[in-house]
Amino acid sequence: MSTMIIIPILVVLALIILFSGIFIVKQQTSVVLERFGKFLGTRSSGLHFKIPIIDQIAGRINLKVQQLDVLVETKTKDDVFVKLKISVQFQVIKTNVYDAFYKLESPHDQITSYVFDVVRAEVPKMKLDDVFERKDDIAIAVKRELNQAMQDYGYDIIKTLVTDIDPDAQVKSAMNRINAAEREKVAAEYVAEAERIKIVAKARAEAESKRLQGQGIADQRREIARGLEESVDVLNNVGINSQEASALIVVTQHYDTLQSIGEQTNSNLILLPNSPQAGSDMLNNMIASFTASNQIGEAMKAQNSLTMNPPKKKNKDNPPGSDDSI
Repeated sequence: MSTMIIIPILVVLALIILFSGIFIVKQQTSVVLERFGKFLGTRSSGLHFKIPIIDQIAGRINLKVQQLDVLVETKTKDDVFVKLKISVQFQVIKTNVYDAFYKLESPHDQITSYVFDVVRAEVPKMKLDDVFERKDDIAIAVKRELNQAMQDYGYDIIKTLVTDIDPDAQVKSAMNRINAAEREKVAAEYVAEAERIKIVAKARAEAESKRLQGQGIADQRREIARGLEESVDVLNNVGINSQEASALIVVTQHYDTLQSIGEQTNSNLILLPNSPQAGSDMLNNMIASFTASNQIGEAMKAQNSLTMNPPKKKNKDNPPGSDDSI
């Protein structure tokens, strides 16, 4: 009876011991085996066997790329406190699983310490604006330092990134005000430039308008003069001399002007001489003005000629022909 009980127990124990010698390793994982507490070897992904009770699985090492985020608070060269978030991507080297498992107790703490050391050595050399502009330099410095330190422990640093730069709240507020003021300054400059362009364009348009207006007035007066010249020629052909023709034209234009003013219903009150003698008086006044203007012009020309070419004074002490008069 007792034999029948012991046999199944032994079979069960044998099966347990047998199955305890079989183990499976997942992809991108490495298993460290020990025999009586001593390192035996590593096993990669797949189905593996070990001696039950004698061989033990000491640990499993993740061979995937891992990421560790480290938040570092430090001070810049211009005395601004800033927080930097450093993301470190690292991986265990497959050929150095022994070093990664036995040499380093806590790889995360080790990496964090090196990140703090490098960042607090590099950032205090830079001003706040330089920290934003040269964040890649900080990441490169962290990676270089970590690679030198962690390769001895079987870890490879894939990439280091400065993913966030967070200055003090008061500093960010001041930077935002400076940025807003700078943008307002640029906007004011654009508005002023637009106003200047409009003023210049308006001035050019007015100048062009004045030029065309002056040209039109000149053409109008030229045609009027040509018409008057033709009118005088016509009157001369019928036996009227130039002076009488001019008086007749002035009188005619005088009455045409009065008629034109009378046709304007909304015009202001204008008092003009309307007697027949008025035209003759205007003609005489014009002739007198032209004569006086010509006389004044001739006198000014003579005065300028004397000023430019003064007469030479004769020297009484030296008669003509002597050496001192030459």
